[in-house]
Amino acid sequence: MNRVIVICGATATGKSDIAIEVAQELGAEIINADSMQLYRGMDIGTAKLPEAERGGIPHHLLDVLDVNQDSTVAWYQEHARAAITEIHSRGKDAVIVGGTGLYIKAILDDLNFPDTDPAVRAKLEAEVEEFGSAALFSRLEELDPAAALAIDRANTRRIIRALEVIEITGQPFTANLPREDSSRYPDALQFGLVMDREHLRERIDLRVDRMWDAGFVDEVDQLISQGIRDGVTAQRALGYAQIIAMRDGTMSESEAKEDTKRASRQYARRQETWFSRDARIQWVAQHQPRLETILQKINS
Repeated sequence: MNRVIVICGATATGKSDIAIEVAQELGAEIINADSMQLYRGMDIGTAKLPEAERGGIPHHLLDVLDVNQDSTVAWYQEHARAAITEIHSRGKDAVIVGGTGLYIKAILDDLNFPDTDPAVRAKLEAEVEEFGSAALFSRLEELDPAAALAIDRANTRRIIRALEVIEITGQPFTANLPREDSSRYPDALQFGLVMDREHLRERIDLRVDRMWDAGFVDEVDQLISQGIRDGVTAQRALGYAQIIAMRDGTMSESEAKEDTKRASRQYARRQETWFSRDARIQWVAQHQPRLETILQKINS
């Protein structure tokens, strides 16, 4: 029986590299579960592996959207599950890799996607215009603290969606997330990569410095010319939002770089909190031989 294997964890923990190694050992194919690596041209700032570094492993759901398009969890669920079916039909295992916890959960579990209500959404959008997104995020923290942990406070669209679901259903947004016994793939094996906080902080800061050295600003300039400001999702990505703000004159370059580091560390903490709530994940620490540990657990 063909398997579903998940490699997850916070940003900068080395998920992409270990996923390549696991896929090579198993003869598997990889499905991207990073919401920003879906976008063509968003390469440096998302730490997307260049094709030459993918070890000849086929990758799915990379570079499938333009930056002026928006992705949804429902869209991702449909396409990722179709990719798993197609990979399995060829007798191969599927390795899912990424740090977008809600996307991984959407693959594995039977998420509900409540309908939208145009009137409720219009009211919430008007409140954002009048009071700002911070006020709505504070309301979300009160009504559904778990959802507030999973949603970036700068992601107005998802804040509005969570509050819309709460108002429509009368339940917390996270109440629409499934129990872990409702898995679409009950035999899926999940592995989380974990590092101590100080080591991870150093890796994040070094990664951001290297992104700048690799031409991150030039990459964002190119995407601005391709309409990234017209896409709700892409323009709010870590680093991209800061460089766009720099180009708009509201940040200096040094401020943009430091704010990218700060926001990335905050994001890593939210990722750790999200994944820590899933008891199915088997954690692999930085001091362990990661490939050997994961393969041993897969084959046991």
